[in-house]
Amino acid sequence: MKKIEAIIRPEKFDIVKDALTEKGYGGMSVTEIKGHGNQKGVSEVWRGKRYKVDLLPKVKVELVVADEVCDNVVQTIISEGQTGSIGDGKIFVYELLNVYRIRTAEQGDTAI
Repeated sequence: MKKIEAIIRPEKFDIVKDALTEKGYGGMSVTEIKGHGNQKGVSEVWRGKRYKVDLLPKVKVELVVADEVCDNVVQTIISEGQTGSIGDGKIFVYELLNVYRIRTAEQGDTAI
């Protein structure tokens, strides 16, 4: 089992979510976050004054999937989430030892 953690642009979230749901990967956790990567934020001008926005709004999407569908999920997130510009985000994939469903005590792939 793999845990996929994708940090994407907020404006791309609905597109990514719909694509994943359409392919049968609807179970996900979503968190609104702020952060920056190598670009260290952006500079903007408001009322004639320049200011720096260090932390940009992002959305973190977390999914737990079986090993055999991990690459398909990652490719779906990349194809639907990219704009080709700096700040498109990152995807992290973690190996999971086990998953438990609290309601039924199922574990492993059946608990996903």
